[in-house]
Amino acid sequence: MKFIGKYEFNSLEQAESKINALPSIVDEDGNSHPAHRHTIVKIGFIVIENGTYNEEGDVLTEPVLNDKYSVDVLWNNLESHPYGWASYSIDLDNEGSHSFLGVSYTNNKL
Repeated sequence: MKFIGKYEFNSLEQAESKINALPSIVDEDGNSHPAHRHTIVKIGFIVIENGTYNEEGDVLTEPVLNDKYSVDVLWNNLESHPYGWASYSIDLDNEGSHSFLGVSYTNNKL
């Protein structure tokens, strides 16, 4: 079964730390590769207020970004958040700014 989790971390580094803690294998060249079948999408800092621009494309007001780093995960065969992820989970009542093709977040929330 597939479930979707949406997460907000304090920084990119914190998000990568959690992602890197998921099961992985190291090949003969020392490169780490995921040993899981989860799909992880680094969304980044979501725009919460659009900027404004003139006809030439010059910025009149800068966009406002969320101060949290967003990550969406399509978990494969997990029925709860992995260790350390639940405290960063957010619960939306809509699909959010990103969706996984053909899998509804609102119908498959973790």
